[in-house]
Amino acid sequence: MSDFEDKLQDAIANPRNQGEMSDADSVGTVGNPECGDMVRLWLKFDEKNGRKVIDRASFQSFGCQTAIAVASMATEMLKGKTVEEAEALNSTDLSAPLGPLPPMKIHCGEMVEGALRDALNGDRESCRETPATESSSGTLLGDMNQPAMKSGKLKVVKLDD
Repeated sequence: MSDFEDKLQDAIANPRNQGEMSDADSVGTVGNPECGDMVRLWLKFDEKNGRKVIDRASFQSFGCQTAIAVASMATEMLKGKTVEEAEALNSTDLSAPLGPLPPMKIHCGEMVEGALRDALNGDRESCRETPATESSSGTLLGDMNQPAMKSGKLKVVKLDD
């Protein structure tokens, strides 16, 4: 097995920070309905030395193992980062602990980056519970029915709660 495959298997066997965070300050969600991958990222902020920093991060992912692995690694990487430091991270940075992603898996890092961007642009209002509607059940799977927006070659879907 390659180094990437070893790291991927370890991240899948031992995912970190998986699951909803009920006291989150912000949440971001993106998905690619064409391949079925979706990532939701929760952030909890704290103030340290007069700066807003990420105290905790958690995720849910519906999709391939690489998306789960990148999201898991990213939640660890985000802890202690200022908002500005987190905003400076891109998909390559977020997936770096796994090593270079194979070309057909680059979208996994891009989805985690998209969820992070959405969460960093969100606020407490984006975390509030909303009743389920006919178009969305409020779950990752239900949110796949939301309309898509295109962003470059990757079809990124911002999903509202």
